Amino acid sequence: MRNIAATLQRQVGKLGTTSEPLENTTMKAAFFNTNGPAKSVLQVLDVARPEPDPGQVRVRVALSAINPGDMWMRTNSSPGDFGPVGGHNGRIPHQDGTGVIDAVGAGVDASRLGERVWIWMAGSGTPWGTAAQWTVVPSEQAVRLPEGASDELGAGLGIPAMTAHWCLHADGSPKDRTVLVAAGAGAVGHYAIELGKIAGARIVTTVSGPEKAELAHAAGADLVVNYRDADAARQILDGAGPVDRIIEVALTDNLELNLAVAARGATIVTYAAQPVDPTLPVFRLMWPNLVLRFALFLTEPRDALLRAAAEITSALEQNRLSPLPVHSFALEDVAAAHEAVEDGITGKVVLDLR
Repeated sequence: MRNIAATLQRQVGKLGTTSEPLENTTMKAAFFNTNGPAKSVLQVLDVARPEPDPGQVRVRVALSAINPGDMWMRTNSSPGDFGPVGGHNGRIPHQDGTGVIDAVGAGVDASRLGERVWIWMAGSGTPWGTAAQWTVVPSEQAVRLPEGASDELGAGLGIPAMTAHWCLHADGSPKDRTVLVAAGAGAVGHYAIELGKIAGARIVTTVSGPEKAELAHAAGADLVVNYRDADAARQILDGAGPVDRIIEVALTDNLELNLAVAARGATIVTYAAQPVDPTLPVFRLMWPNLVLRFALFLTEPRDALLRAAAEITSALEQNRLSPLPVHSFALEDVAAAHEAVEDGITGKVVLDLR
């Protein structure tokens, strides 16, 4: 057995290996090659199944998760974002998902074959997203999914959880800090609450109604406030005092609330753009020495992404992360799934490819 294993490892180091026959096969994949509305540009095609390059793994996708950023890519891609993909020119959407590694490229340990994984940034710099029966990603972007963690939980991590981690830690540890998380029932907000509590922060969050308040409380928020209340700022100050860090999804809409509750020297980290840019009241930001930071997963430092992936997996192992409500669509209904995200459905939308 040792000789067989050694031979296999040598072969993997040279050529890569697979748990399936190596002959070319096709697969079903969502696809687009021009910008526009979901029903106009998204198709489901038969494309050639990918093979992993050196340093990559191929994943048989179970669930493909959809993020708001996928809507942006579908409507704002440039010609350089499209490329050869399974015999077509365009791109397969979506960055996140879960599945099982069934082939590895040269330089990747064959012991990873058969490993359940959660995937992050599959479609970053490549047209091979997760909205397909198979995808290929760098080995480190397919992270072991601990025993007991469901596909639904794993699929919802990726960009939301890693964005939340960066927003929490980019300016130092949030331990013993009071952190205000805008939209605590959203995907980034949900994981900002859970990862913030793990890191030792006190978490205040804002929501828009009772259903979302329940989700935020379940995630572990110490204080939940409806931002539509006229006295929302007073509720935050009375319940938690001035906040040290603000994780913001809608800076234009929420800047006044943020300024009203921010402590001196606080940091406002915003990870999303709205159609109308805010007009910044420079002196009001300057007087309390506030820091305004912008966060985007595509340009986040690589070491921060890898740290986030490791700490998220550790939290999974400790059973300290939970999924949002999951709404499943078939691959053939990818356009309807995109529309559900655009309509602001509460929870996580996924394509089920199992």
